[in-house]
Amino acid sequence: AWYVPCLASLETLQELCRKENLRCKSIGITNRSLKSYEVEYLCDYKVEEGTEYYLVKWKGWPESSNTWEPQKNLKCPLLLQNFLSDKDEYLSRVREGKSLKVRNHFKALKPAVTDYIVKKAKQRIALQRWKEELNRKKNHKAMILVENTVDLEGPPLDFYYINEYKPAPGINVINGITTGCECTDCPAEKCCPKEAGFILAYNKRKKLKIQPGLPIYECNSFCRCGPDCPNRIVQKGTPYSLCIFRTNNGRGWGVKTLQEIKTNSFVMEYVGEVITSEEAERRGQLYDNQGNTYLFDLDYDSDEFTVDAARYGNVSHFVNHSCDPNLQVFNVFIDNLDLRLPRIALFSTRTIKAGEELTFDYQMKGSLDLTSDSADGLSPSRKRIRTVCKCGAVCCRGYLN
Repeated sequence: AWYVPCLASLETLQELCRKENLRCKSIGITNRSLKSYEVEYLCDYKVEEGTEYYLVKWKGWPESSNTWEPQKNLKCPLLLQNFLSDKDEYLSRVREGKSLKVRNHFKALKPAVTDYIVKKAKQRIALQRWKEELNRKKNHKAMILVENTVDLEGPPLDFYYINEYKPAPGINVINGITTGCECTDCPAEKCCPKEAGFILAYNKRKKLKIQPGLPIYECNSFCRCGPDCPNRIVQKGTPYSLCIFRTNNGRGWGVKTLQEIKTNSFVMEYVGEVITSEEAERRGQLYDNQGNTYLFDLDYDSDEFTVDAARYGNVSHFVNHSCDPNLQVFNVFIDNLDLRLPRIALFSTRTIKAGEELTFDYQMKGSLDLTSDSADGLSPSRKRIRTVCKCGAVCCRGYLN
């Protein structure tokens, strides 16, 4: 037997069951819950004979089941607050951001206002589901938040969260390493970096101490040292809670940190689908026509492979470019010592305050050349169309490529 994953949400499946009067214990529709009602969001407002009513969308029920309910019967203060704030936000935008005196008493809302309120409610639910999905799939302890206070854009439709490289058919990102260091207290004379001919990348405070361009060799799964080894940093994943947010200056999604990050700290890996450079050239031509792409050449030792994070990636997929960045790219080797396939790690170049956007220079040495339309797309250096940079830095070069 084989199975096809269902793309419909739980609420959609519940709506279908209730519409057809079907029971399905696996999705929570039983004899007891078949007629249960919970407010999902509020759609409209009116006043009749001095009584305030709200049009209610019931969770797990089709929109055809929406009903008008008096406010006194509603026990959902947060949803009421969201409804009123969305209404005020729309009216303020209609007045082009000018101060607006909101009337305390009105009989009904115009269709354009209710349309915006419903779209905003649906977006809020979609972003919440996306946040939950991201946090289910991540393999690190830090949280991922999602925020959009700018427009009605929802989660990307064709993006799949992964935690490590996804090799294309025929590409092996694990080269079968079978030995590790014998250290009981790393770093020692024969620790992994020394065996590779380099110095340990981290100091006693687990902060980066090497210069850009030098590789990082971490202890691997065959090393005797334990998980608290000071030479195991990148492999533990993102240590900071991050927020994917919608930028307000046409750069699409971005990423900001929710915690202070000290200088020379590991922040995140850049992951995606590993493809050959020939395949990257083919995809690049297609991406050029779309105006965005996410191609990162793995050129530490050769130009044989490229990372494509267009469909498969992690939080780094959403990190924007800056000509004055706060992140720097480093090549990392752990369980794979193939110089053609380094892991890509982003480290802080300075102290980054909580709430500050994370950025890196798409033209960094050992980094990638990126370009985008209204979002943060990536492109190989061979791209022919020059794209205006919107980073806003004092030293902005004017173009991404």
